Amino acid sequence: MSELVFAAPAGVVVPVAGGGLFPVRRVFCVGRNYAAHAREMGNDPDREPPFFFCKPADAVVTGGEVKYPSATANLHHEMELVVAIGRGGADVAAADALGLVFGYAAGLDLTRRDLQDEAKAARRPWDMSKGFDESGPIGEIVPVGKVGHPAAGRIVLKVNGEVRQQGDLADQIWAVPEVIAALSKLVRLEAGDLIFTGTPDGVGPLVRGDLAEGEIEGVGKLRVRMV
Repeated sequence: MSELVFAAPAGVVVPVAGGGLFPVRRVFCVGRNYAAHAREMGNDPDREPPFFFCKPADAVVTGGEVKYPSATANLHHEMELVVAIGRGGADVAAADALGLVFGYAAGLDLTRRDLQDEAKAARRPWDMSKGFDESGPIGEIVPVGKVGHPAAGRIVLKVNGEVRQQGDLADQIWAVPEVIAALSKLVRLEAGDLIFTGTPDGVGPLVRGDLAEGEIEGVGKLRVRMV
């Protein structure tokens, strides 16, 4: 067997509450999964089929200091519940979807909003508005055995102590089992996959020096300093 021509990159891992590390395989994100957020972005919140975009696995960082990205003057925060997949499956029924879940975490989908708006206006892909370095901060993953499957609960983000985003998981247009089922019809999910499940309204800008503190009731917290 041929040898690697250079050292393989280190895998991305996320701490698990109570001990252990969760190895990240892929990162999927759901767009417009809260009606109020869909409206604030100028979209119709009718219950259309969910749509997905991706971040690279190494966009995931575990809180602390996060570098303000290049090529933007309008970086936005989007506070989200993150689903950690622990068992593979394809074409999964919604009734069976929670059986794939290892646990849950609080996460931020950081977005270069100016790049996204430009790409939308030009009808081009907006990967670079979502999939840049350190664009997926995440808190520790809490196993299902400790947290259950949260279908309701307060989700909130404060920036420098001021509440910016506030909602409830029950406000999701597509519940977690429906999200998993829909995604599993497009790709085969495997252990290590993460799914960011959408954000409530109140998204807005972050600047260097800002402290973003998120919390999801019963799930966990996330603390990020932009540098």
